[in-house]
Amino acid sequence: MNLQSRDMDRQPSRAEAEAALSLLRRWAGDATPEEIVTLDPLIGRLLPGQAVSNYPALARAYPEDFEVDAAYKASMPDLQNGPSSLIKGAQQQIQHVGISNFRLPIRFRTRDNGDLTLETSVTGTVSLEAEKKGINMSRIMRTFYKHAEETFSFDVIAQALDAYMTDLESFDARIQMRFSFPMKVQSLRSGLTGYQYYDIALELVERAGVRTKIVHLDYVYSSTCPCSLELSEHARQFRGQLATPHSQRSVARLSVVLEPGQKVMWFEDLIDMARAAVPTETQVMVKREDEQAFAELNAANPIFVEDAARLFTEQLHLDPRIGDFRVVASHQESLHSHDAVSVLTEGPTFATPSLDPRLFASLFHVG
Repeated sequence: MNLQSRDMDRQPSRAEAEAALSLLRRWAGDATPEEIVTLDPLIGRLLPGQAVSNYPALARAYPEDFEVDAAYKASMPDLQNGPSSLIKGAQQQIQHVGISNFRLPIRFRTRDNGDLTLETSVTGTVSLEAEKKGINMSRIMRTFYKHAEETFSFDVIAQALDAYMTDLESFDARIQMRFSFPMKVQSLRSGLTGYQYYDIALELVERAGVRTKIVHLDYVYSSTCPCSLELSEHARQFRGQLATPHSQRSVARLSVVLEPGQKVMWFEDLIDMARAAVPTETQVMVKREDEQAFAELNAANPIFVEDAARLFTEQLHLDPRIGDFRVVASHQESLHSHDAVSVLTEGPTFATPSLDPRLFASLFHVG
């Protein structure tokens, strides 16, 4: 059948259209998906079962032998680095944008020159100028993998910060690394030893060209209420009534800025300061003699949450390696249905009129 018309401008009749459609369907029924796509992807919609599909016939097998060359890579869309016309919302600077809880094993040096490899959670952020759409998040991770085999220190963190600030063309940046640091501690009287774990975070912040090194430590201790202790003794003395003072697991988060040009501040040094300030640290290995000793130690060091903040501050003042600092203490009450909390800051680094609504809840430590 010859479907060509001598007059190409003539409107085809319905009968001619039906004949053409029938011919096209017969051809498509025997053609391969690739042949259909080459002619016109919409022809696939004429086939039975595909009447509602808006998609052409696409390859469904994973192309294992496909290789990406420079030309193909250059052709790929990159919306995050697109023009400012793609920005949604207010065209305004973002102070921090990046990744959080990127985990990898990192090797740390201890005070006695040993090395520990610890699972570390990394947060890396940069500032984003108002006219830029976004950043390539993967560059931050790639930067860290370049340094993952090194024993980490603030110098190594600084190298990583330099690298991704350059890659992402940013003027401010921040790296925070969180991990649980094990340290062997001895029981009070039995001579047993066990590992105590301390939540530590290292933070390197660059703002307006100035870099600040910060160490955060969570120290877990027992706090015996001085008021409850005196009331218990009053009941014993005046009424012969057995009574016990209330005490509870408590947590202090010490955040300290390291002064430049000073000797190394080891993690163990900061832990020792916390223990010197409040010696009633929770215990790892306990026999009966240790439990009795712990009761005596608590009775000798009863503290309110205000006392805790000032005792930690007293120790931090003694070390010239420490500049600005913040002490956040939470006594997670066994008497009250609420916690007792305190915050003490020194210097502008941590001074703020507002607190994170979840700050004190983040001090809860599960045994």
